[in-house]
Amino acid sequence: MYLPKIFEETDLEKLYQLIQDYPFATLISHSAEGLEANHLPFHLLRDEQNQTATLVAHIAKNNPLHTQIENGAEILIIFQGEQAYISPNWYPSKQQHHRHVPTWNYQVVHVKGSIYFLHDEKALRGILAKLTRTHEAKQATPWKMSDAPSEYIAQELQGIVGIEIQISHITGKFKLSQNRDKVDALGVVNGLQQQGDNRLADAVQQYIED
Repeated sequence: MYLPKIFEETDLEKLYQLIQDYPFATLISHSAEGLEANHLPFHLLRDEQNQTATLVAHIAKNNPLHTQIENGAEILIIFQGEQAYISPNWYPSKQQHHRHVPTWNYQVVHVKGSIYFLHDEKALRGILAKLTRTHEAKQATPWKMSDAPSEYIAQELQGIVGIEIQISHITGKFKLSQNRDKVDALGVVNGLQQQGDNRLADAVQQYIED
């Protein structure tokens, strides 16, 4: 990833927060068949004591990923946060010299790690329970695995394979108008707010304040 220093985000808390806020990501692998991309929701597990982190997910057993690469293979996962087009008309200084062109603001986190495939029922239940608790939390009446008949859950478990990624490297690129003068960056905030991109506007505002 092309990463000018001004856009590099090294704060692990911010990188982990983006993963938690935008868990649906792209897993990229390489095998004898070539490059493959799978799109999956992940759950982040942090070990504060050892200062390590792991990602878990699952795929359909019919997905060839678990037969194309071996346990321990290196993979890349891309998490994407907020993103939007940035018009040069939003820069107040454009009215003075017109030396601006369109660009794009965005937040991405690249995770590299070793992948391991899990097949035992206990591990699969654990992964599903974590994913379910996280994403059902916003529901008025959260669904639980125990809501479904036990034999049905057992049958569904036979059709999936668990994934565990031990993170070895994490890189963040938060391109949020850090290369602009404050007045122009504030113009970006205003432009984003006017078109309803409030979360990205808040992110740009935060970097102005920092």
